[in-house]
Parts: sequence; C-alpha cells; structure tokens
Amino acid sequence: MVSAPASGQGKTTVATGLMAALRAAGHEVSGHKVGPDYIDPGYHALATGRPGRNLDPHLVGAERIVPLLLHGAAGAHVAVIEGVMGLHDGRLGTAGFASSAHVAALTRTPVVLVVDIAGQSRSAAAVALGMAAYDAGVDVAGVVLNRAGSARNTAEIHRALERAGLPVLGVVPREDGLFTPSRHLGLVPAAERAEPEQLVARLGERMARHLDLDGLLAVARAAPGLGAAPWDPGREVVAPGGGRPVVAVAGGRAFTFRYAETEELLTAAGCAVVPFDPLTDTALPPHTRGIYLGGGFPEVYAADLAANRALLHDLRAAVRGGVPTVAECAGLLYLAASLDGAPMAGVLPTETAMTDRLTLRYPVATAAADSLLTRAGEQVTGHEFHRTRAVPAAGSPAAWRVDGEATGFASATCHASYLHVHWAGHPRLAQRFADAVHAASPHATAVAPAAGSASARPRGDERVPDPLRHHGDRETGPGLLDFAVNVYEGARPEWLDRALRRSLDRVAEYPDPAPARAAIARHHGREERDVLPTAGAAEAFTLVARLRDWRLPVVVHPQFTEPHAALEQAGHRVTTVLCRPGDGFALDPADVPEEADLVVIGNPTNPTGVLHPAGLVRGLRRAGRLVVVDEAFMDAVPGEPQSLVRERLTGVAVIRSLTKHWSIPGVRAGYVVADPGVIRELAALQPPWSVSTTAVDAMVAACSDAAAADARDRALALARWRDLLADGLRARGFDVVASSAPFVLARLGEGTRPLLRERGVAVRRADTFPGLGGDWVRVAARPPERTRRLLAALDSLNGRAGQGRSPEERHA
Repeated sequence: MVSAPASGQGKTTVATGLMAALRAAGHEVSGHKVGPDYIDPGYHALATGRPGRNLDPHLVGAERIVPLLLHGAAGAHVAVIEGVMGLHDGRLGTAGFASSAHVAALTRTPVVLVVDIAGQSRSAAAVALGMAAYDAGVDVAGVVLNRAGSARNTAEIHRALERAGLPVLGVVPREDGLFTPSRHLGLVPAAERAEPEQLVARLGERMARHLDLDGLLAVARAAPGLGAAPWDPGREVVAPGGGRPVVAVAGGRAFTFRYAETEELLTAAGCAVVPFDPLTDTALPPHTRGIYLGGGFPEVYAADLAANRALLHDLRAAVRGGVPTVAECAGLLYLAASLDGAPMAGVLPTETAMTDRLTLRYPVATAAADSLLTRAGEQVTGHEFHRTRAVPAAGSPAAWRVDGEATGFASATCHASYLHVHWAGHPRLAQRFADAVHAASPHATAVAPAAGSASARPRGDERVPDPLRHHGDRETGPGLLDFAVNVYEGARPEWLDRALRRSLDRVAEYPDPAPARAAIARHHGREERDVLPTAGAAEAFTLVARLRDWRLPVVVHPQFTEPHAALEQAGHRVTTVLCRPGDGFALDPADVPEEADLVVIGNPTNPTGVLHPAGLVRGLRRAGRLVVVDEAFMDAVPGEPQSLVRERLTGVAVIRSLTKHWSIPGVRAGYVVADPGVIRELAALQPPWSVSTTAVDAMVAACSDAAAADARDRALALARWRDLLADGLRARGFDVVASSAPFVLARLGEGTRPLLRERGVAVRRADTFPGLGGDWVRVAARPPERTRRLLAALDSLNGRAGQGRSPEERHA
C-alpha cells in the first residue's frame, strides 16, 4: 500500500507511477484505491491496463475487502493499493473505520509512506516513525521521500530514518505539474485530459528512475497469504434468462464515475452493457431496455450536453416511456430540467445549479419508499461529493432519507439521487435493476414529430456538427427574408463607399494600419499605443486565445461563440459561466471563479442583447486576470452607455467590430483597445499585414466627424425597429428578453424556426449558443415593413391569419 501522513503528499503520483513502472518492467499489475474515489482508479487503469478498483469498508462492508482485492488482483503478479487521506484517517467518529490503515490491516498489506519533505528536514523522520508506531496492527515497511530538494537535506533525512529503522525505498525530486490540473472535486479525470497515456508513461519512467523497484517488490512479497475466496459477481446475482437485454451506460468525458463491479454484476445478471457518450451520440444504443447514468462532471459540460438536443429528446422519451433508469449524482443533474440554466433532459421536476457549498458525506441512507431499486425502510451505505444543489418540486417522491433529510427521486421505473452506492456491497440493487431490465420492452429511438404533425410542433432542426462555429449567415439563403444576420439593413453612407473605393487605388501597396490606429485613438479619447487594429473581432479573439497559457479561461454564456472556439482551438479547456433566463440573463459576478485568469463577456451580449452595467464588468477585474469585453454591438446602442472603451483600466481589453453597424461584413474591420502592455503582447502575435488597406480606410472613415451623425441615426433607427419587433412578439404571447442590441432573443417554441423557414423567413437558431435550447431564436431588427411580414408568418403558424392587424402593426 502506498499511503502518506496526510493528503497532498504525492500518493497518487507515486502510486500511479509505481504501477506504470512495474508494468513496463514486465509485471502484471493490479491497481486499487482505498475509499470511494473514482478519479484515481482511472489513472490506475491507464497505468496497469486493467480496471481500477476501490476498496472501501464503508461502501461494501469489511468482510468483502479481501474477496474484492483478490478478485481485482486475479492473474496479477503484484497488487498496488493507493491509500486515502492520511494513513489513519477514516470515517469521522468511528476510530479510523475505512481508513487506509484499516484496509491495510484487513488485507495484511505492508505500507510504504510517501512523505513530502519540501520545507522540512529530520522532522520528516519523526512524522514517519510516529505513523509507524501508532497502530501495531499496521506494518509500515518503508518510506518514499517526495519533492526532495538539496542532496544535503535529503541525506540528513535519510540518516534519521535509518536510525528509526525505516528503510528509504525511493527519493523523488521536485517536479511540479505532472498532476496539477484539478477542479472543484479534485483531479481532472484521465478521460478528460489530453494524451493521458503519455502522462502516465512519463510518471512510470520517472518512478523507475527514483524508486527502488526491487526493494518495493520485496516488501510486496513479504505480505502473508490471504485465506479467502475471490469475490465472484456470479454468486451475487442470477440471470433471469430470456436473452441479453441492452443496458445503456453513460460514458465519455462528462460521465467517468462508476465502479467496475457494477458492470460486472449487470453482466452476470444477464445484461449486455453498452456505453454511449452523451456529448456526441445522438440516440441511445439500439434496443435499449435499461439506462445507467453514473457520476462525473456534467456541470463542466453543461452547454455541450444541452446542445445535443437529439439525445436529450431520445433520453426523455425513453425514461418517460418506462425504461428502467438509475441515475447517480451526475445522472440526476442530466435528468433534471436544467443545470446552471442549461436545459437538460427535463425528466425530473428540479432545476440544479452550482453552489459555493461542498456536500461531502459518508452516510447510511434509508429507502424512503418502494422503488425500482429499493424497498421502503431498507438501508444502504453510500457517499456524496458534489457542489451542485437540486431543488425538487413540492410533493416529489424521494429516493432516500439521509440524516433525516428526504433526497433524490424514485418511482417504479426511475431512481435518481446524489448518493453513490457500490453495488458490490448491496447486490440486491443490481438484481432488482437487472430484473426490471429483463422485463422491459426495448426502446425505439424517439424521432421528433415531423413538420405539420398535428400532435406537436416539430423540432425539425438538424444537429449542427460544430455549434461553436455556427453563425447566422448559415441560416439565410436565396429567397428568404433575412432576420438571421445582424447586419444593418440599408444603404451604406456615401462617405463610406467613397473611402472603400479609394482604397482600391492603393491595393498594390502593403497595407499600413497606422492611420486606423490614430483615428481609433482620437475617436475614443485614447493614446495610439492603446489601440490595435485587427482583421475583425475574430482575429482579436484568436490573438487573445494565443496570448498566454491560460490556466482557467472563462467565457460568460450565452455569448457570441467565436471567443470560446478560438480558445479551444488554441488548446485551452474553457470554463463556461451561464447567465440564466430566470435572471433575465444578467450575470451574477459570484458565478465567475476567483481563480479565473481570463474572463470573456459580451456587452451588449450576443444573442441575449443584455447590456451589463459598466460597474459590474469593472468589478470582474482581479490581479493577474484579463477581462475581455466584446463590444461588437455597442455602437448600435444610442449614446453607448456602459461602454469601457474610453476608460484606461488595467486588466481590461475591449474588442470592437465595424462590420455589422456599417454593413461591411465582407471587410474584416475591428480593433482592440487595452493598456499598452497588453496591446504590445497582442501585436507580437499578429501576422504581418493581416489588416487590409480596405479595412484600414473603413476604420478611418468610421471614426471621422462625418460618421458621427450617421452612427447616431443608425443606432436610434435600430432601437425603434427592435422595440417594434419586441412589442409584436410579446403581443403574441412569446417570451422576449429585454435587449439593448439590434436584435432580440425570443422563445418561440421548439420547431418554430424551420416552420418559419418554410414560409420564407430566416431567423437565427439559438441552440448553438451554450445555455440555450431549440425553443429560443435570435431575431435581427429590421425596418417596419419587414417586421410586419415576420409577424404575419408567425400569425399564420398560430392560426391568426386574417384576423386583422395587431395594435403595434397598425402603429407601425
């Protein structure tokens, strides 16, 4: 067993690296983890090539620990057990029950202590000796010194341990970064990391250099034999017969938490376990008769899960149709109505959200009623570990009572709760689930109703392969009335056309952005060193993404997706902060993680049109953080209130675009305004001559005195058109978000967008924006006559055609 005096000493690094090193040396290795943790066994599996296993007396009972160890280690030369917390730390109030020391005693396994010696000398020996002497029933066989610094200090500790009678079995020097990626519940799971196999291989090579592998194998060989039979799932459950019904088991990056024995029990009970990925699969596996949704991090992938509407639709139909379904923690969130504002399957009557409070408990739970898995009054042991909260609707039947509190949801066909239960310790749960699966009918993949169906409005929306790169120009086409693209509808001013034509006289020369930089600086009252002209806002977002090795980049959604896409393309894993419909899509600054070093926010935001207060955006600044404000539509807001472009604020970069307001999307013209240090860094990444001569002349012209009056008139016209549009939609009973931008976000209902398209009207689908579903659309502000045509098309869908003009249409 690899254990330690406390958490944070390097157990996972040493244990995983030791497994990989032993395997590379030709040994068959089995990996095990004390406690309920799912993440470390994922790394153990990569290191050993075998399933990672858990040994937890609380979850499975002390009597099953040795049989489960022997089951997991069958055919292996050596078993390596990674401890949990400090060696003697167990369930509170139980004198060390379920601690690493308890498991070591149960399995008669010798212990090697990993001691982080950074910042200490001979005291490390005293700590190790105290750990070894504390419990005579635990054999501490040696020590690995981790994060060793100077050779003199290491030698001092080595001598002290020798005097204490504890051999040193390895000295691992400092090397930060091998296992640093973590989040709110610990390490990032192996399935979510880039090239995890290479990481584990590096760990193995490192431990092979710095550990005494022969000495460690000698310690393992000294362990006495265990006179017990291995655990056998075939002795715990029986197969009812009648074929092998499919149990669909959620996997992929968002659902990585489940015990290997769960699948083994289901297989022994006659089921065929078939994985599916809720992020990428558009339907449940064929002939699904049962669904198992384990744990994971759906809160990290909420926007992507919500964007996979096809699978959510199929899952909803299956669960509501009675397919036996078990959901633990992440599975509960996935079946909820929403997660941090992002629409989920909508099966459970609850909305869920991240909180600041960590729920961590190791309870005995009592079944609240008869259900798919339980009988009223039965007790199980389990664990909870989450930072989300689910608020059930009043009267919802609970799954468990934990510490006197009703929690979860249960029925004859669905069991969902935060409680993780190890079915090896409670095989009757696996048996009941398998029995229900055998008795269920196969699920037929649910297809959304076709256009014109009398039973429901159609979705009719094909899934977008890459939602983050889907733009409004994809929605329109020949013969369609365009409400999808946010380009000002009207003739360009003559002064702008003149400037564009004049630029052609100099296209034989390399472009010079200096005139644009000077004009933009004058226009906003800034210095030229504060300004960087770019090939549209898109280039600016790409430069920001490449600016630094962002540790925790955050994009506030729903938001224009280009910044998110640029960050991912640059290799960053983006954290999404969702603004919620119930709050009018206003940002709660507390939702932004304090450790975020990059925050991207739109103002006004595309597609919601929400204008965030300047004080709120200023308040996002932190030492070491860059706040990027996308003000692409600020020039369409009369007077430009809440803009930060004129303020010299350290740690704030404002990005603007001229393409929409001046009807020149074919001319990529934009710029960044920030403090000179940031501008210098961005400029160093910018390719030479990326800003064309035509874009330079367009920027100069748009910053001229002649442009000021036209800019104000356009903004006022857009505001009138938008208000007319919003009033017309509200008068027809649609939800419309209060907007300050030249568009509105409206909830027209699933399937309305393709029906409008059939009637010759193109609106922008919104389900490609993280946090929004297929019932939302974004509608551009257009002149009154065009708006009336859109409203008439909606009336024809709702059976209102020929009933006369509405008050707002008569006013228009």
